[in-house]
Amino acid sequence: MTEMIATRDAYGKTLVRLGEIDKDVVVLDADLSKSTKTHDFAKKFPERFFQMGISEQDMMGTAAGLATCGKIPFASTFAIFASGRAWEQIRNTICYSNLNVKIVATHAGISVGADGSSHQCIEDISLMRTIANMTVIVPCDAVETGKAVMTAAAMKGPVYIRLGRAKVPIILNEDEDFEIGKGKVLIDGSDATIIACGIMVEKALEAAQKLRVRGGTNCRVINISTIKPIDEQLIIKAARETRAIVTAEEHMSKGGLGSAVAEVIVENEPVPMRMIAIKDRFGESGDPGELFREFGLTEDDIIKAVEEVVKK
Repeated sequence: MTEMIATRDAYGKTLVRLGEIDKDVVVLDADLSKSTKTHDFAKKFPERFFQMGISEQDMMGTAAGLATCGKIPFASTFAIFASGRAWEQIRNTICYSNLNVKIVATHAGISVGADGSSHQCIEDISLMRTIANMTVIVPCDAVETGKAVMTAAAMKGPVYIRLGRAKVPIILNEDEDFEIGKGKVLIDGSDATIIACGIMVEKALEAAQKLRVRGGTNCRVINISTIKPIDEQLIIKAARETRAIVTAEEHMSKGGLGSAVAEVIVENEPVPMRMIAIKDRFGESGDPGELFREFGLTEDDIIKAVEEVVKK
C-alpha cells in the first residue's frame, strides 16, 4: 500500500533537521504553528522560534529584518494569509530588496476541504510568481517537500513553497535529485504530455496509466515542481516531441502552472493545449474528493483533455 503523508507534515520534520544543521535558521509563525507543523521546530529550538500572533504582515516584515542580520528565516501560515494578506510586505519589503526569506505556506487549494472558500487559496501561485526575484515551488509529495525545503535554505533570495493539508501518496524516491528550475519526466510517451504540479501529479500519473490501458495513448508525464523559474527547455522539448500539452493544477487557470507553460509554448513551439484547473470561481466547503469532481480536477477530466488535444 502506498504511504500517505501530508506535505505540511514533511515540512515540520524537515525544519527540525534543518535546525540541527544550521544555527542561523529561524522560524516564524502567525498563530497557526500546530497546523503548519512549525511547532515541531518550536519544541526543539524555542529560542529560534517566533510566534507572531495573528499578524501576517508584521511576520513578513520581521522575517525581512532577520534576513538582513544573516539569519535564514522560514515564515509560515496558511496560503490565503501568506499570499493575500501579506502580499504588499512580500513585494516591497522582501522581494524588492531580494532578501533571503523563505515563505512556506500550508493549506493551499480546495483540498483544504470543509474550511470553505475563505480559506481555500487558489490564487497564490499567480500572486507569487508575478513578483520579481521570487522563486515559486509546489512539491508533489513529502519526499519532494523535504528536498525543496533543504534546497531553499541553501540558496539565496526569496522563496515561496506551496504545501497542502491533505495526505498525499509518496511518488518520488528518496534518492532522486531535486534542483530548483528543473522538471522531471515521470513517465515517457510520444502522443501527448501531461504537465502537473502538487497534488495533481498523482492524478496525472493515474490518467496516463488509464489512457495507455484503455486506448493505447502513450502520455508523457512531467512533474514541474518549480513554477518559477520554470523549466523552459523541458517544456519545449515535450511540445516538439509529443505535439500536444495538458496541464493540471489545484489552482486558478489564470496565472498558475497552465499560464506559465502557455507562455513558454506560445513563444517557442505552439501546439494544442488544455488546462485542467479551476475556472474563474471561488472554492466551496465540502469533502476534498467531492470538490475535485465538482471543480473538474479528476483523472477523468485529464483524460478527456488529453483526448481533445490529441485529436487536434
